[in-house]
Amino acid sequence: MDEPAAGLPEAEVPDFAAVIRSVRDEHDAGVLLIDHNMALVMDVCDRIQVLDHGATLAEGTPVEIRANLDVASAYLGESAVHEERS
Repeated sequence: MDEPAAGLPEAEVPDFAAVIRSVRDEHDAGVLLIDHNMALVMDVCDRIQVLDHGATLAEGTPVEIRANLDVASAYLGESAVHEERS
């Protein structure tokens, strides 16, 4: 799915994530999800590949991606990451 949450009110994203998980589980199917909504991605995906300018920046579980400083820097900016490290 390419940007399935685009245009959804933020309050509806958790319910939408539940629908995706339900369909995935009911049909024992994989889901390829491309989205900028990181809350949705973290909620639905078992494995994540983060791209930055078309190149792979990181791959891993949601826990690994959340802890990855390169990902944080790409999404929040280098200054935010430096503040966290201090």
